Amino acid sequence: MRIGIYGGSFNPIHTGHTRLAQSLVQEGHIDEVWLMVSPLNPLKQQATNDIAPYAHRLNMAQLATEGLTGVRASDFESRLPLPSYTVHTLAALCKAWPQHEFALVIGADNWTRFSRWYHNEEIRHHYPIIIYPRPGYDIRDTADGDIHVAQGTTLYDISSTRLRQAIRQGQDTGEWLDPRVRSYIDENRLYI
Repeated sequence: MRIGIYGGSFNPIHTGHTRLAQSLVQEGHIDEVWLMVSPLNPLKQQATNDIAPYAHRLNMAQLATEGLTGVRASDFESRLPLPSYTVHTLAALCKAWPQHEFALVIGADNWTRFSRWYHNEEIRHHYPIIIYPRPGYDIRDTADGDIHVAQGTTLYDISSTRLRQAIRQGQDTGEWLDPRVRSYIDENRLYI
């Protein structure tokens, strides 16, 4: 089975994340997508008051993926040493599930910074990479060898940053947050 590893802070997870994951599976880019909730992203310098605790982010990801075919939230990275380097995560996944092939799923925005990733050449050498479009990033000429552009995926112009701001301002987030996730945020008083 070919598993796409789609990592992120998911702070909070939104329908752009889950719809993209479903689209990658439905269009045959991969068989499943595992949303890898990162305990600590080494490339993000996040203020401690702006990121929800890991357990909350994982719980929200699990709520958002309940009932989705071929998409699930994973806490695998939380059992690895910090910081969470993708190259280590992929190697550990291959060791834990040698029967699967793992591919990295990243957005065009992250692809433009990929040269800054820890051991990026090792990732490129050992793992297929699936890049999904993001507004404002031109990746038309990116496909090469095991680097694939998921051209058929729909673009979702939303970000977790904008959603956190909307939550703080009491704005409606119904289009972008699963109702179960929004209830969880409200019950746990996150992002206020």
